[in-house]
Amino acid sequence: MLDTFKAISLSHKTAPLQVRELIALNEDEAKRLMLRLRDFFGLTDLLVISTCNRTEVYYAFEQDLNNDIARLLLIEKGLTNTDNYLPYFQFFDLHNDAVRHLFEVCVGLHSQVVGDMQIPNQVKQSYQWSADLEMAGPFLHRLMHTIFFTNKRVAQETPFRDGAASVSYAAVELIDELVGEHQSPNVLVIGLGEIGTDVCKNLEARSGGVWSRANITLCNRTQAKAEALADQLGFRVANFADLTDEIRRADVIISSVMLDDPLITPELLQDIKVLTFKYFIDLSVPRSVDAAVEQIPGVLVYNIDNIRKRADEALQQRLAAIPQVESIIKQAVAEFGDWSKEMVVSPTINKLKNALEQIRRDEIARHLKHLTPDESEKIDKITRGIMQKIIKLPVLQLKAACKRGEAETLIDVLNDLFDLEKQTADEPKRSY
Repeated sequence: MLDTFKAISLSHKTAPLQVRELIALNEDEAKRLMLRLRDFFGLTDLLVISTCNRTEVYYAFEQDLNNDIARLLLIEKGLTNTDNYLPYFQFFDLHNDAVRHLFEVCVGLHSQVVGDMQIPNQVKQSYQWSADLEMAGPFLHRLMHTIFFTNKRVAQETPFRDGAASVSYAAVELIDELVGEHQSPNVLVIGLGEIGTDVCKNLEARSGGVWSRANITLCNRTQAKAEALADQLGFRVANFADLTDEIRRADVIISSVMLDDPLITPELLQDIKVLTFKYFIDLSVPRSVDAAVEQIPGVLVYNIDNIRKRADEALQQRLAAIPQVESIIKQAVAEFGDWSKEMVVSPTINKLKNALEQIRRDEIARHLKHLTPDESEKIDKITRGIMQKIIKLPVLQLKAACKRGEAETLIDVLNDLFDLEKQTADEPKRSY
């Protein structure tokens, strides 16, 4: 019985942001960790996922290495006092639990924003790292493709991905409605706290195609923070002192600054002539865009209440769809479980086929000198058909035994009957 898949997880459910930041891995760090795990433990099926909300390691191995892998991850991040951080990890030491958890993570059931549409792409990127390092074997390949197909079913058959369930994503989605899906607006993001940063990440995910990253500008009182985020996401940076000029240049202004009084007022905009439309999306509490700004011709203001209402409606819709999503996942996990079990008997099936095929070929070879080429071809065809019929029932019985969890007994019987221990799973060489 295959029972080798395990995982460790550190996420927003188990660790605060300051801990998650310490343990998060970029691409180079993730690949370096994977190579270490291969060298130390001989792992072949390995997946490392690291986002702003979670860092997880999935692997296939007979032994439970969860504690060792967590400690190695911490040491790689320079956190040598590993005992202090281990309580933040969740360990999945049972095969089925680890498989189900990966399905649920990839679909978005465990995301901070339920149904997060970014997580499938992030997981695909992690899977690509495994493939690049040749650390994805048949098991992991089959698992990931099953998950991607399940994710597609969730998107097509349920409303789990409909709407924008977070304030930051709802703000970005609103831009499409305001300027049109096929336009590339100049977007100015003012303030890079938690919400502002999330807005930027959603803008980055949305950019490409008709949206240009060069049209997205970050403006923050702390210039270094704006430069670091802009460098990471490929956006433009503006000096906070040039705020008025940047507002004049922008089509959409998203503001999320923490101030007692509004930052954007009619006085600040008095020299700005709005030739078409200018949209202000205010995500601040208290407001950072004075309500009186909307009295300026061509200016429209959307505040946090407008955005939150959209997000709440979408979130409720997604939450209502969770039973449907769980049903799809349950079906996919069961089907993958059947395939996983069959993996165990696959070598035995191949050995049995090869053992019988070798007997068939040896017997034909003994009589070839007495047969014409035409007779040889007919004999080969007839005996091949006989062998296929003989092997069919044992193969079906083995697969059925897998589903019952009784494959080991049947494997032992076949090994004894046909002396399969001496047989390889490779195709036998022709002897005629």
